[in-house]
Amino acid sequence: MSFKPIEFINDTLILIDQRYVPVKEDYVHVSNLKECHEAIKVMVTRGAPLIGFTTIFGMALWVKNNPDFNQSDLDKAVDFIKTARPTAVNLSYEADRCRDLLISPENKNEGYKRLVEFGRSEIAKLEKDNTYMAQLALEDLDRRLGKKKYRVLTHCNTGKLACGCLGTALGVISYMNSEDRIEHVYADETRPYLQGSRLTAFELGQEDIPHEIVVEGAASYLMEHGLVDAIFVGADRIVANGDTANKIGTATLAIVANYYNVPMYTVAPSSSFDLSLKSGDKIEIEMRDENEILNYKDTQIAPKNSRAMNPSFDVTPGKLLTGIVCEKGLISNHTEKLISW
Repeated sequence: MSFKPIEFINDTLILIDQRYVPVKEDYVHVSNLKECHEAIKVMVTRGAPLIGFTTIFGMALWVKNNPDFNQSDLDKAVDFIKTARPTAVNLSYEADRCRDLLISPENKNEGYKRLVEFGRSEIAKLEKDNTYMAQLALEDLDRRLGKKKYRVLTHCNTGKLACGCLGTALGVISYMNSEDRIEHVYADETRPYLQGSRLTAFELGQEDIPHEIVVEGAASYLMEHGLVDAIFVGADRIVANGDTANKIGTATLAIVANYYNVPMYTVAPSSSFDLSLKSGDKIEIEMRDENEILNYKDTQIAPKNSRAMNPSFDVTPGKLLTGIVCEKGLISNHTEKLISW
């Protein structure tokens, strides 16, 4: 990839504007927490891990701009950034970790420096963890289906553009390709924001991975005709019984995969787990602006009198997943008991 999705240079957070990839390469320069909040909310930056990293650097900028903060100020800043997007648990997870770091008396005076170092170290750690997750996923797939080249389907975007480093579900595919284990990839278009056709296809092309873009409605056709060996998706929140919130359409994909007996894995770091919730019906689902459906960019494509419902995520029951892969290991048969570390 010729550019980095996230960089922190000269006291500025620099984000590739993912709303315009791959048509053009625009960057947003963030200098305070309010601008960070806006970048997350309007999806300049997206993907659960990258939202988390953006939050860390946003909190660092807040400390830089508010060096004399007290506990109340800190709590308000953390609560504010959490409102940018409600479903992705990585946002609140990293915001709380920033607060814990800043509460420590020895860290307060160097809070800005510590948070910048923390953000960079977390990106490096995720690169290592995601490589391990990819190895685990491929080992389990080989055990189930026998070692061969695979035809894989994925949904939304879970690659470098979502993680700032090797991706989660798309990271598995990237790793498999490096091992010469990919025959073909199908990338769901991912309505209405087209993360699959814009971002995932772009990343697959960067690595010369053979692929085709398909609409979500094609999944049943592909599986009925034996064109998909396995499915890998990411997650924005995983709760204790294995229920998983991910980009809208994931649950439908899981139901179809279950019917055709196609293995489906969720791949996500432990920062995407929310074990305080026992089941997926407790997950808050983000409802986004209806204009993302009624319009395409600045062009209206629906009748003027039509309205739209735009849930950004759905919840896949844990019982429909073959496995959940994180850096702590492979979780299978996860519906028999609640997940705990």
